[in-house]
Amino acid sequence: MKKYLLIFFLLTLVCQANAQQSTVIPFPRIGIDVGTADKPQDVSVTLQLLLLMTVLSLAPSILIMTTAYLRIIIVFHFLKTALGTPQMPPGQLLAGIAMFITFFIMAPTWKQLNDDALKPLMDGKITVQTAYDKGIEPVRTFMFKHVRDEDLELFIGLSNMPKPKTRTDLPTYIVIPAFALSELRAGFIIGFFLFIPFLMVDMIVSSILMSMGMMMLPPMMISLPFKILLFILVDGWNLIVGSLVRSFG
Repeated sequence: MKKYLLIFFLLTLVCQANAQQSTVIPFPRIGIDVGTADKPQDVSVTLQLLLLMTVLSLAPSILIMTTAYLRIIIVFHFLKTALGTPQMPPGQLLAGIAMFITFFIMAPTWKQLNDDALKPLMDGKITVQTAYDKGIEPVRTFMFKHVRDEDLELFIGLSNMPKPKTRTDLPTYIVIPAFALSELRAGFIIGFFLFIPFLMVDMIVSSILMSMGMMMLPPMMISLPFKILLFILVDGWNLIVGSLVRSFG
């Protein structure tokens, strides 16, 4: 009994020591104060915070609409449909691969944006407006390189604005949807050509099964391993990713 009382007493001392030590550790206090803006500077800071939060919430859309990501992810989904494997590779995996390929393609553009706009802004050498004007130029140059004139003319006509003399006179809100439309078209064209070899495999397998009288056997079940084998033999991932990267050259 004395042994158990001694153990209990020691445990109590340990708990008290830990409690005393825990009171020494300071806990941070986080608070958000909402009050009235008495100075114009307070209103300016509030608007900048709201603008920053808006940009952060729209970051995925900006990444999709102004980079190579749109074309790449469309081609990957067409490839998965053409192979006939709806569950493999998973959509999340394809999105991750498309994102890192986008980083590879957009690296020169983002490097120029960082050198011309972000670094001078962080160093306090230029204002936010100047940083935006300099930072948007590499992105516009990339989009102009891959946008079609027909898509630009479409949105110029829809906006009822006078026809600009040069592309540099076009506002960014017209360039972005025109670029997205051009990327959709390019992705669908590549997807169409991806379907042709796999469609031929399906037709050959279906013809063979019909000639053998195996009407009840699903042709997709037989053609799937042959399509996967064909894709592996031609090193399909290397060809597709290489072609996509070169298409942005």
